[in-house]
Amino acid sequence: VEVVESGGGLVQTGGSLRLSCAASGRTVSTDGMGWFRQAPGREREFVAAITWSGGHTYYADSVKGRFTLTRDNAKNTVYLQMNSLKPEDTAVYYCAAAEYGSSLLTEYEYNYWGQGTQVTVSS
Repeated sequence: VEVVESGGGLVQTGGSLRLSCAASGRTVSTDGMGWFRQAPGREREFVAAITWSGGHTYYADSVKGRFTLTRDNAKNTVYLQMNSLKPEDTAVYYCAAAEYGSSLLTEYEYNYWGQGTQVTVSS
């Protein structure tokens, strides 16, 4: 399974960005997709996840109410809409795919990772 992110960039505080993540290959073996982020000097942290079946979503407390994760099963693509961005949202955002049986909440459950896309929020 290959995972490719796109849509990062520079935005001012309060602005919005939409990240996309396309999965290809043997996607039928995957249960869902997740987003993680890593800021300089910090560990990678969970942001949001979604199941392919049912579209069940999970969010970190820090992004609830600001970020929305959706999926397009026909395109094997998920979209992370990020609104009301803050400087502390600045990080490299990674998309990943998890196989069946995972909770989708920890990075160790994800098997396939994208290369990451930079999101920078200026104050």
